[in-house]
Amino acid sequence: MKKLSTLSVVMAGLFCASSFANLSKQSTTIAEYAVQQYQSTQIHTLANLVSFPTVNKEGIDTTQNPDFIGFKSLVKLKAAELGFHYEDHGHVLLISYGNQADKVTVVTHGDVQPADASKWKKSPFYLDATSEPGKLIARGSEDDKGAIATALYAMKAIKDKGLVLNNKLELMIYLAEESDWDPIKAFLKSYDQPKYAVTIDASYPVVVAEKGWSLIEPTFIGEKQTNGVFVSQLKGGSFKSQIPEDASVVLHNADADLLQQLEQKANQFNKVKIQFKPVDSGTLISVKGVSAHSSEPENGVNAIAHLGALFHGVDLGLNSEGQALKFIADLLGTDIHGEQFGNIAYSHDFMGPMTVAPTLLAAKDNSITLSINLRRPAGKTAERLDTEIHTAIDAWQNHYQVALAHLEVELGDPMLLDGAPHAEKLLDIFKHYTNDQSAGFISIGGGTNAKLFDNAVSFGPSMPNAKYTGHSEHEFITVKQLELNLRMYTAMMIELGNM
Repeated sequence: MKKLSTLSVVMAGLFCASSFANLSKQSTTIAEYAVQQYQSTQIHTLANLVSFPTVNKEGIDTTQNPDFIGFKSLVKLKAAELGFHYEDHGHVLLISYGNQADKVTVVTHGDVQPADASKWKKSPFYLDATSEPGKLIARGSEDDKGAIATALYAMKAIKDKGLVLNNKLELMIYLAEESDWDPIKAFLKSYDQPKYAVTIDASYPVVVAEKGWSLIEPTFIGEKQTNGVFVSQLKGGSFKSQIPEDASVVLHNADADLLQQLEQKANQFNKVKIQFKPVDSGTLISVKGVSAHSSEPENGVNAIAHLGALFHGVDLGLNSEGQALKFIADLLGTDIHGEQFGNIAYSHDFMGPMTVAPTLLAAKDNSITLSINLRRPAGKTAERLDTEIHTAIDAWQNHYQVALAHLEVELGDPMLLDGAPHAEKLLDIFKHYTNDQSAGFISIGGGTNAKLFDNAVSFGPSMPNAKYTGHSEHEFITVKQLELNLRMYTAMMIELGNM
């Protein structure tokens, strides 16, 4: 995913305001039946789903990865047990109920991001329901395996009641959403687009706009140093779409005055913990922040950004690590909107500001690559933004008289819909079950597969104004939220199934 900086704002001008409407008695009755019959069962199924560490690994095709093969086998078994039709298209699984010509497709994904087991109370691939009562803690619990379990039992409740809808219900599970969209793009070329598509990989109330996932990756290279003040062993982050909670570097040849200055500055950073530890070759400086989804940088505390800010103004040797730290300090700092990065910062009236976050440092030989994850709204062309990025980086290189070994810039397209035919009905469902009559359409920082479908919108599973925990090292979904999702997804399938 992708996800998720939600804006608590009604989308003015693109849709007319949704008036509160009662749902059909059929929808509400079957939704209650779903909860009474399948709440505990969906939790059991979620426990089975998260037990497969479906992390895509470089060099192993998804379809040949034993963890994905096991996950597929479970889904196939579950589909048969529940009486649904199952299709395996390699990277895409389809589970359906009905044989109508038109269909409602609910889009999810079964792959997950990596997890650092040392940061979890129990295995990240075990559904921990006891460490924090009321929370179901596991990698994939919120993103996206909880939603998969809920969708299966929403469909099952409808099937139990023998309800014949106008449209077929289809659950699509993509297996490389977190790493590679090429297989699903290829699949969709021969796939019949649904009458209505809904991704359940984002936020409530109803997502009608998504920022474009983007990336800036400079690679720094420099000679190894032994003299003067310099840094080495620069590390930080786990993967490109996570706000990093760890970063560290070894500082060499620093005198007592410089160390004192750095320690005093570190004490001013009250959101992170910074430790100074003497080592044989110098001083190890470690920063501890808070991980979050990179589309919600405001909900994390970026350890890489704070480490760079700590060294702002410090005269360092220009080896690869020194260049990287100076780049972070000069062009990024702890700001999350790119205000220091030349003229790249901008905002959209509905979608909000672009966010900019350093997320990963990867060293190789004498070089180090910095990954900077952007989430860009509408309002500025990719061509203009690309020019501004290169202008800022060129000026930085000229200032220090250094040359990057490589620069990669990838600018994803934002999505902004002006009228999905089923968005109003989804908003009615949310209002009905939350009694939030002020709820409106929202924009997210994400990156879901909704971009690939005709008029697709997103509907949960994360509540507005709640921190999204997917991609963090403390991912969970609450028992209460699963219950609410089961009600709303059952009603959604019935209401859209009859549209």
